[in-house]
Amino acid sequence: MLKKKSVFYFLKYYSTSSHNNLSKKFDIKTGKLAKLADGSVTVNIGDTCVMVTAVSSKKPTAISSFIPLTVDYRQKSSAAGRIPTNYLRRELGLSDKEILTSRMIDRSIRPLFPFGYSSDTQVICNLLAVDGVNDPDIACINGASAALTISDIPWNGPVAAVRLGLLDGEILVNPTRKEQQKSKLNLVIAGMEHNKVVMLEGNGQEISVTELMRAMKLGAKEISSIVKNIRTLGQKYGKCKRQNTLTSQDISLRKEQEISMKAYLKESGNEGNLRKILTNNDLDKQERDVELTAFRNATSEKLREKFNSIEPHVISDIVSYFVKEYLRSLILNEEIRCDGRELDELREIKCEVDLYKPLHGSALFSRGQTQVLCTVTFDSLDAAFKSDPISILTGSIKEKNFMLHYEFPPYATNEVGRSGFIGRRELGHGALAEKALREVIPQDFPFTIRLTSEVLESNGSSSMATCCGGSLALMDAGVDISSPIAGVAIGLVTDYAHEMESNASSFDIKSKEKEFNYKILTDILGIEDYFGDMDFKIAGTKKGITALQADIKIPGVPLLIIQEALERSRLAKLKILKIMNSTLAIPKNDKENKPLSEKLVIPLAKRAKFMGYGGYNVKKLVSDTGVQISPIDETTFSLFAPNKIAMDEVRERIKELLSDTLSSSTEPTFEFGSILHAKIVEIRDIGVMVLLHPTMHPTLLHNSQLDTRKINHPSALGLEIGQEIMVKYFGRDPVTGKIRISRKVIANLNPSLVPKSEDNNDTRNISF
Repeated sequence: MLKKKSVFYFLKYYSTSSHNNLSKKFDIKTGKLAKLADGSVTVNIGDTCVMVTAVSSKKPTAISSFIPLTVDYRQKSSAAGRIPTNYLRRELGLSDKEILTSRMIDRSIRPLFPFGYSSDTQVICNLLAVDGVNDPDIACINGASAALTISDIPWNGPVAAVRLGLLDGEILVNPTRKEQQKSKLNLVIAGMEHNKVVMLEGNGQEISVTELMRAMKLGAKEISSIVKNIRTLGQKYGKCKRQNTLTSQDISLRKEQEISMKAYLKESGNEGNLRKILTNNDLDKQERDVELTAFRNATSEKLREKFNSIEPHVISDIVSYFVKEYLRSLILNEEIRCDGRELDELREIKCEVDLYKPLHGSALFSRGQTQVLCTVTFDSLDAAFKSDPISILTGSIKEKNFMLHYEFPPYATNEVGRSGFIGRRELGHGALAEKALREVIPQDFPFTIRLTSEVLESNGSSSMATCCGGSLALMDAGVDISSPIAGVAIGLVTDYAHEMESNASSFDIKSKEKEFNYKILTDILGIEDYFGDMDFKIAGTKKGITALQADIKIPGVPLLIIQEALERSRLAKLKILKIMNSTLAIPKNDKENKPLSEKLVIPLAKRAKFMGYGGYNVKKLVSDTGVQISPIDETTFSLFAPNKIAMDEVRERIKELLSDTLSSSTEPTFEFGSILHAKIVEIRDIGVMVLLHPTMHPTLLHNSQLDTRKINHPSALGLEIGQEIMVKYFGRDPVTGKIRISRKVIANLNPSLVPKSEDNNDTRNISF
């Protein structure tokens, strides 16, 4: 048992690269903080520190294959020495970064829980400090693994994770934030010993399969070392594991019940009825679901009559498992899929673009019964998404002018549910598609792009359909992407999961190193994802991969299978791109409603007139024409118009605004330091308005510049309207463009040095 006051200090150094002067290390401590939790550790990488706790309820819920696991990652502004900027000045709801990190941790540890464990389990990762150099997500995954390892919670870990980058042809392990910005690859890999992968998440700049596998092999080597050290930590300071929800007696009894029921189902012909449903190629998703539901209900009713001593929920679970096992056996032993396709065959693909003329860009992508509508909207660069300071320090993009919003309404699966709610799943799928498409969008694109993806029908792989439809919509809108993007989901069915579930009490992951039977599926259906062992989403161009995400449901997949899946996805991707190119091969440039953007240069002398008092003129232009006007520097403004008509209108309005009845005469150019004759045309409390030239507007000569003495009103000097005075010219104010003149610097000057003007239209300048 872990002593309350004991503290274990653990170091792991990583190999250095030419881009890292200092070795990377993890510091893991336990026994100091949150000692009442089942497992608690703090993890440091550099000066970034996270605390991870794991707690599991002692009372199990109903026996089920579903694991009630909750993972929450929270980052607080205090960790970066900041105060939240919202009106309550405290952390409110979860940010996108927190949700995506929570999902990544969840997918890394969930496959390692034993089959049948049904106690509510919660893993919480708190960001204690962030240094702005090292991202905390890798520390969170390793911390969650360590916390579960030292706890008494049944768990078949440990796992470990590293981030991999690619810079100048060299693989970087856990690169810094600055190195990530220059890196061609950003890949997070979580795994176990013996080169087994549990989770993959990443994006890259058209990375080839060869480069990706080279990075994964190095990552697997580092992971193996971390796992060994975490296991040592658990052996020295870990608690004794509590008994699994399913005891040996429970498993033996359930196994006997399962064997008896299966034998009865075969004798009564139910297996044949199930085969007819699962091999009927004419059934679509909805029809197949109806048939399977009817089969489950009828079969459960027969079993309840025959085995009336067994609880109804146990019978329902066994029937569901019977369906799952039979579908998997068809794929493994006979290579038969529900819709009759070959293992490497794609579903029928249909593409349409330019669906609605008022839209900047639109596309409809259908793959089997998965249908996605994508639309593109342009706006000015002011509409770019800006991250909060704490998210920037933890690895988010400071400002992005490309956003993808993914929606999955309940009608997509013929269900009734909450509409307009964006859950963790939707956010994760949208983030994956956004990563894939961001790599091909020009960095200097003059607009902010919002790409929306609404799933109209779903039967598997809607996020990859979003990549395909989003690519077509961007090209339809005229975005000059470097290359079209296509995505596909690769599935996996093995006999590994069957053995693990059938022998839950005696199954040992570490001893299961022999090769197992498996089949890789291209473009999986929803039912193949649900009953399968992997959902591997890969998106990219013809040249390489831009984003990938692997959801693995068994305790690790060998790198060899990952490589085979990547190669299978490459071939499928080329077929999809060929179909997409037949619809739209290059970006359009003739859209009538395409927005316009241009720069407007206003001379300093006219800036004040253009802006108006308090920016009134600019605000009125924006409200009247719908054109957004944003300052770039002192004299340059950016104009964004939704269409050509609006741009032409604002140009004309600006021309009228800056026009002057006196503009026919050329304004004189004064030399800096010149002595000028000025005529007083108005006396104000703050000074006098003087006319320097008939073709110019009056200029204010402030009281502070009238005399060397302090003057509260011009009347103190006896100044009158129509009187001529001498002033010295000091150029124009660089911000407002107003003329700067002064009388006090020449108040004691001998008038004979300045010739009097014989004609009011003549201005004489003397330079000093």
